Amino acid sequence: MKKLIILAAIAAVGAVLGFMLSFQALPSAYAADGCYLCSSDSSADQCKYHGSDTFDQRKKCEAAGCKVTGTASCSTAANVKVIDPN
Repeated sequence: MKKLIILAAIAAVGAVLGFMLSFQALPSAYAADGCYLCSSDSSADQCKYHGSDTFDQRKKCEAAGCKVTGTASCSTAANVKVIDPN
């Protein structure tokens, strides 16, 4: 009976710690960066933006030669050209 109580207490403490750790802030390197997809007649396949998807971020990518068609996570493939206007 004591083993069962101890095992339940350990499981409860583990669950509480896991729950608390899940609310830690993300490092800034992972926070809200992404890429705009560029149309096929653009100078690149994707254009990286930093921070939030804003009108100013889109304009920077358009000035760098990307005709924005949507958003996505940035590709790491060797055959995808990603520009960073920032």
